[in-house]
Amino acid sequence: MSGTGSPTRVVTGGATLRVSVVASQWHEVVMDGLLDGARRGLDAAGVVDVSVVRVPGSFELPVAARHAAHGGADAVVALGVVIRGGTPHFDYVCQAATAGLTDVAVRTGVPVGFGLLTCDTEEQALDRAGLAGSSEDKGFEAAQAAVATALTLRG
Repeated sequence: MSGTGSPTRVVTGGATLRVSVVASQWHEVVMDGLLDGARRGLDAAGVVDVSVVRVPGSFELPVAARHAAHGGADAVVALGVVIRGGTPHFDYVCQAATAGLTDVAVRTGVPVGFGLLTCDTEEQALDRAGLAGSSEDKGFEAAQAAVATALTLRG
């Protein structure tokens, strides 16, 4: 399981940050959990200036993240889910979204919290979505990572 070794300290001190959450629309139940988790993570960090933008799928996350970064966000939280199917589509979308989000962070200097689930099954995605009964809360973790990095860069 990927949750082993995750940070346990809750990041605080983000009251002055402007954070944009970009989230895909595919897999509505999983995405609702990821969004709720991200909101909890930002609330715990004290972030009050939060905007949420929805895009069709995970492939569109990088361009929306870039737009948010250029629009003045101090941090971006990218949320999506891609579930393996019977074609290479999974590999292409995962690679493009991951490379694109990395490129946004490196080129803009704006931290991007990586909340893109890349799972073999819907059950794996649900288990990471921060829902009741989930073993992990990747939306929370992505939001906390984005805030922690933004605060580190400011320091």
